[in-house]
Amino acid sequence: MTENRIYALLTDVKEGKIEVSQAIEELKNLPFEDLGYAKIDHHREIRTGYPEVIFCPGKSTSQIRGIITSLLAKNTNIMASRASQEIFDAVKDLASNIEYYSEARTIFIQRTEIKQSKSKILVVSGGTSDIPVAEEAVVTAEKLGCRVEKLYDVGVAGIHRLLANKHLLDEAQVIIAVAGMEGALASVVGGLTDKPVIAVPTSIGYGANFGGLAALLAMLNSCASGIGVVNIDNGFGAGFLAATIIRQIESNSK
Repeated sequence: MTENRIYALLTDVKEGKIEVSQAIEELKNLPFEDLGYAKIDHHREIRTGYPEVIFCPGKSTSQIRGIITSLLAKNTNIMASRASQEIFDAVKDLASNIEYYSEARTIFIQRTEIKQSKSKILVVSGGTSDIPVAEEAVVTAEKLGCRVEKLYDVGVAGIHRLLANKHLLDEAQVIIAVAGMEGALASVVGGLTDKPVIAVPTSIGYGANFGGLAALLAMLNSCASGIGVVNIDNGFGAGFLAATIIRQIESNSK
């Protein structure tokens, strides 16, 4: 973490291990580091509680390698979202403990301890085809320190499958509902629980689904209260938001 690095720098100066001029040079890069093609926000963890995450699409493999290398030097956990197998193959030599979650398309490198939450997130998917987006939410939340349980393929076409697992809804503190087609799952879940529900529309569906727009609009127009909606296929955003809610729940309970 950046705070730990500042403490270590000041300690090293005090103990004479490094020169003041060396510490000043490193401090210049603590707020952000300008790589030319990217400005790495090293202070984000101080502001938001979580380090910057690399969004891979649109970046070259050399740019992604450069960003990861910069973050590795700061001893912080590193996550890269929407990473293909090709990208992983191009960066996997950068750290011995680098992990790739192919279904979630997420790369993760653990550099610091991940403190586990007591509270639990439940990720629910409408169909099997929605699992890749659901897995992105799962991996994101887990790597941000949350306990996560999964309940997949319980869409409204066979609603008895969801009702048979209502105890899982009751046990969770936050629920992520991932669904395509008409996106009705979020409304049903919202009507069954008093927990906050984060709805994730997916691009899964036939033509009139309009690449997830139908599910997005259905979720935005839900008559069930307590539902927040992220963008189409945004499993990362849902996992991040759920982790933020969990962090607030646990910090307020101390």
